[in-house]
Amino acid sequence: MTETDTGKTRSPEFRLAEGAFSSLRQDLFHDAFAYRPLAPMRTDGPITRRLPGRIRERAVWTPHAVVVAGALFVAFIGFVDGSLRELLPVVPVVLTLVRPVGAWWLALGLSAVLSVLSFGHLPWTPSGFAGYLLVMTVVAARTRPRVAGWMWVVTAAYSLFGSVFLDRYGNGGSNAAPMLFVSALVLLTVSMLHVRREAEQEVAAQQSVTAVERDRRTLLEERTTIARELHDVVAHHMSVVAIQAEAAPYRVENPPPELEQAFVTIRENAVAALTELRRVLGVVRAEDYQAPDAPQPTLADLDGLLGNVRDAGLTVEKTVTGAVRELPQGVELSAYRIVQEALSNALRHAPGSTATVEIAYVLGGLGLRIVNTAPRGLVKPSPGAGHGITGMRERVSMLNGEMTADLTEDGGYEVAAFIPVAVERDGERDAERDGKRDGTRDVKRDVKRDGKRDGKRASERDGEAA
Repeated sequence: MTETDTGKTRSPEFRLAEGAFSSLRQDLFHDAFAYRPLAPMRTDGPITRRLPGRIRERAVWTPHAVVVAGALFVAFIGFVDGSLRELLPVVPVVLTLVRPVGAWWLALGLSAVLSVLSFGHLPWTPSGFAGYLLVMTVVAARTRPRVAGWMWVVTAAYSLFGSVFLDRYGNGGSNAAPMLFVSALVLLTVSMLHVRREAEQEVAAQQSVTAVERDRRTLLEERTTIARELHDVVAHHMSVVAIQAEAAPYRVENPPPELEQAFVTIRENAVAALTELRRVLGVVRAEDYQAPDAPQPTLADLDGLLGNVRDAGLTVEKTVTGAVRELPQGVELSAYRIVQEALSNALRHAPGSTATVEIAYVLGGLGLRIVNTAPRGLVKPSPGAGHGITGMRERVSMLNGEMTADLTEDGGYEVAAFIPVAVERDGERDAERDGKRDGTRDVKRDVKRDGKRDGKRASERDGEAA
């Protein structure tokens, strides 16, 4: 029981009846004669899309042709009956093309009129029977299943009324039972097809949404994996900065206090950045993530990867062009992972093929090209997620590069990428390489070498203070 604004209560039965009458009014009375033309049929179905061009263009009017053919059939029944008024049921059949619900009301009214004017045909005449059944079928196909249910209920009520009140002479020739039985079968079939079509559309829409969400989730997972891998690279650079900042004051003779304080600040900021990096890694780390024991791979480790791939059964060759030089660690890592993923795809999707890995060191960056031939064996379903291309694109995009991945003319597959690398002067590159290589060693060596100097300088300061 629920209370209304006036303080009165309404039972669940009352609310159920109120909802039923509301739906009846909405389906059969609200804008019953609104103009709703029948739309042309789609031609992308499994049958229509195979038709020739001209026939396919005209096939869009197939539903209209079916309705017109039904109207001609009703007219033929009326013509056989020998009365001009028996041709009237043709009008609501044709009207279903533009005003479906209104056509049903017109068919119901004509059925009552023809039943009164005719004798021995209650509550439908032969042409009225065929026309009314055809109208209900078309209206049920053009509306929703609930409308079909309400049409059958109203038809049953009219059948009872016609059988009892319109049979004034007691002929007893009612055809209400055949109408209710046949219309129930037809409306049930049309409603089931309608529900199935709506379910297929809903499933297709849900699959589309799911695919979008899956691609988005995969993209985030790939970016998280890249972030975890690049953590080691960034952490290494920050560690070198901290070590060099700590060792720098010992490499200069009598550095001023301001310079020493500047290096202390640099080291503190580098250590703080390392701490924040570890916190960020903790956020993006999966529950089953294990930190790698070995350093992140570079292009120098590519021969080991190719050896493992050859052991797995893939014939692969490597070609290097240009002057081989050391690249930033992020570029080296991304290039290695791209080659690794491309060869893994060749193993999974192209059994029996051969692959070629081309690495080009050019002035503005690094070029990669991995090509495999068409598969020669049976391609089995891959257990992978099928998102390796997404990961490669993300790595290249992160480095402001370009990448293409597509089938070749002979049925193979090609992955090509270009990663730009800023050109460094020889002096800056040598200094960076020497700093990374000798940073830790310089700290120990300079501390031992300058220990006496630091002690002497401390003694002089104490003397001045005294």
